[in-house]
This record gives sequence, C-alpha cells and structure tokens, in this order.
Amino acid sequence: MQKNVREATEAEQQMGFTEALRLYPAAVAWSVGLSTAVIMEGYSLMLLSNLYAQPQFNRRYGDLQSDGSYVISAPWRSGLSNGALCGELLGLFLTGVAQDRYGYRKTIFAALFMVTGFLFILFFAQNLPMLLVGEILCGIPWGTFQTITTAYASEVCPVALRAYLTTYVNLCWVIGQLIVSGVLRGVLDRDDQWAYRIPFAIQWIWPVPLMVMCVYAPESPWWSVRKGRFEEAKRNLARLTQGSEDAIDATLALMQHTNELEELSTAGTSYRDCFRGINLRRTEIVCLTWLIQAICGAKFMGYSTVFYVAAGVPQSWSFNLTLIQYAIGFVRTVLSWFLMAHVGRRTLYLYGTLLLCCLLVIIGSVSLAPRSNHVAHWADAILLTVFIFCYDLTVGPVCYSLISELSSTRLRAKTVVLARNLYNVAGIVNWGAKSIFFWGGICFCCSLWIFFRLPEPKGRTYGELDILFAQGVSARKFSCTMVDITDSTLSREDKLTAKQ
Repeated sequence: MQKNVREATEAEQQMGFTEALRLYPAAVAWSVGLSTAVIMEGYSLMLLSNLYAQPQFNRRYGDLQSDGSYVISAPWRSGLSNGALCGELLGLFLTGVAQDRYGYRKTIFAALFMVTGFLFILFFAQNLPMLLVGEILCGIPWGTFQTITTAYASEVCPVALRAYLTTYVNLCWVIGQLIVSGVLRGVLDRDDQWAYRIPFAIQWIWPVPLMVMCVYAPESPWWSVRKGRFEEAKRNLARLTQGSEDAIDATLALMQHTNELEELSTAGTSYRDCFRGINLRRTEIVCLTWLIQAICGAKFMGYSTVFYVAAGVPQSWSFNLTLIQYAIGFVRTVLSWFLMAHVGRRTLYLYGTLLLCCLLVIIGSVSLAPRSNHVAHWADAILLTVFIFCYDLTVGPVCYSLISELSSTRLRAKTVVLARNLYNVAGIVNWGAKSIFFWGGICFCCSLWIFFRLPEPKGRTYGELDILFAQGVSARKFSCTMVDITDSTLSREDKLTAKQ
C-alpha cells in the first residue's frame, strides 16, 4: 500500500503538462464538457445587468419619465439582481448536500433539468414581479453550476492539469459574457419585444446536450472512494486515464490513503465539520479567497455597459466596448495559465490584487470630473477595460484554482459552497458610484491577508496539502516545506487535538 502511495505521489509530481494530456485525455474532455454549464451561468447573470442599458427592455418593464424615456427604478434593479443571488444562496446549500449524497453527475443533471423549466418564466415574463420570480428560481440551478463544475474538474485530473481545468471554469464565464455581449449588440437595432426575448431564449441551447453528457460522464473517483466504493472508483479511473492497470491501482491507493488521512482529522462530512479542528483554517482560506474576488471590483465589471452609457459614451459604442473587453478576456484567461505555471497561484493572486487596487483609485479619481468633460469619461472607459484585463489575467481565473485545491477532498463541495455563498452575500451590497474608492481600500487590505494567510498549492498532491495543514505550516512556507506522504501522517493524538 505504502509503495503504491509513494509511486503515485512521485508520478504526479514528475508528470509534465504534455504527459498529463496524453494520459488523461478523457478526463480533460469530460471536465471541459461539464464545465460548459458555467457558460450558461455567466451568460445569464450578465444578461440582466446589461439589459438595463437596452431601450426596448426599459420600455417594456420600466416607468415613463418626464423626458419621454423609460427607466426601471433603482429598487427594482436591485431587487432583480439580488433575487438571482438569493436563489443562488439556496441552490448552493442544496448542492452541497445533494453532491455528497448523489454524486456530481446526478446533481448537475438535476440542475440542468430545473433551469430548462424555469427559463420559461423569464421568457414569458409580463411584468417585473414575474421577472423577479424567474430570476429567483433560475438562481437555484445557477448556484449549482457555480461550484460543482470546479469541484468536478479538480477531482478528475492529475496535479499537472489541475490549474488549467479549474481555471477553465473562469474561461467559461468569459465565454458566456462574450456571447451575451454579442447577442445584445446583434439585437440592438430591433425595436420590438424580440430585442430582449431572443437573448432569454438563447439560454435553452445548453441544457439538453449537457444533460445527455451527464448521463454518460464518469463519476468522480474521489466521490466513489469517500463512499467506500473502491471497485467503482477504479472503473471511473480507467475511463479517465490511459495509464496501465498498475498505475491506476497506485492512483487509487493514493486516493484511499488521502481519504484516510482526512478521516483522522474530520470524521464527518457535514457543514459543521468545515469549522472544526484543522478544517477551520482551510475554510477560512477558501472563503476569504473567493470573497476577495467579489470585493476587488468584480461587481463593478458586470455593469460595464451601463457604466459606459452613464459616463457619456454613445450607446452603440458602449456595447462595442463591452464586446471587445470580453473578447480580450478570453485571451487573458489563457495567458493566466502560463503565468500560474511559472510564478504560482499565490504570487499571481497577491500582485493581481495590488494592481487592481491601484487601478480602482485611478478610475475613482478620474470619475470625479464633471459630466461635461468627455475626455475624462473616455479615459474612465479605457481604464475600466485595463482593469478587466488585469482581473481576467490574475484574480479572476486564479481564484478557481485556489478554492478547489485548498479545500479538503472530503469537505470540498461544502467548503466551496460556503465560499461561494459568502461571495454572493458580498455581491448583494451595492455601495453606489463612488464605491470605487471603497473597493480600492479593501483591495489593499486583501493583499495583506493574502501575504500572511494564503498558501501556495502549486505542484502539491491533495495528500501533501493535508499534511501541511495538519502540521500547521505557515502559508509563506508551503512551497518550500518537504513532505513525505507515507511517513508524515496524522497520528491518533493529532486527531484528538484537531477535534478539541
């Protein structure tokens, strides 16, 4: 057993990117395929915020103003946006329970089935209350897509591919945003109800093909191991890799050994166990890592089209700029893969947050210029594009890799759910236009926390990370501490200490 564990650990650490692709092509294909569900979520969440800048949508659901224009009131805007977030909060907690009991495939399938039905409410909405109900109900499956795809990607691939497949989830977000921007730009010249109904209807493209994929996709072998179904785990591993039977047996032994390590510190798999013993630190790190993504100005990016219009940029150019920024965002996320491979997750997250802090202060200062200063408004638009460039190169994609790697395998689904819910709660708070300065200050505080508390998981197997956390290794020493996974195991005394 120990020989297999050691061999599997050494094989994962020595495996390069090219070899990992050769041995795990099926894992890459299934992970990329199921992560496509996040395209739908990124599309849906960005759709509503950008429809606020569409005259046809405002004319249908807004109130007539004295100047003859139609506007949806601020309370209703806030209610619609927060309605989706409230639905996501419920969906996330249900996901944590359902995934642990039924597995990844069945949970994703159920969420896709739900969203297919709930989309009818949005498409046929006759008024704002009906639109709100649709947003709340659709938020439930959207919450599932937010976390379960990342967790699945982190469990079906080796260490060499972990960063790429988990951050691909962020790329799916960018693709969704790019698609919605292109769709809205395409219907901009329409003057009827289809200007906003077509964008709603396009969301039906994804669910059915993805449900078919869920039927045939292999379950996560880590989930099977946690359930004690070792033969099932071996069959799923065989479907994910082209390695030899001996290599599959060694990988399975490593999974069993890692699961046993975590059982010593965490006997249960409930939400309460996320706040006990060793896992309390891991929960703090994962939750605050995702919170940082929310309070570094990400909310501000979702309303980029509205911001451009409010800044005095012509409407057609506002949609063009939004389309351009998301198109470039695709390239930025791919570039982040190369940066992570060379500098690591922690470094990229730290310097990315500091850079966003500086940009927010500059954008806020320029926004103080009077509305008559068109040069300042265009400068703000350009600076916002630069901000999004830096975000999609650093904080945006790297977050997904960190939250999936730093949570324990037994509590991953629930830890990630708690983190995403904290992210969503932070997104409910709207600090107004001058909040840019607030975000700038918060970004600086976040960079301090990253420096002292965020570990570097690059190149570590899940078993090694378990031992480093169990030994209380400082975050700044994670990357240089030597670990022998077969010798440095948790003792029973460690277990009792962790429980206290």
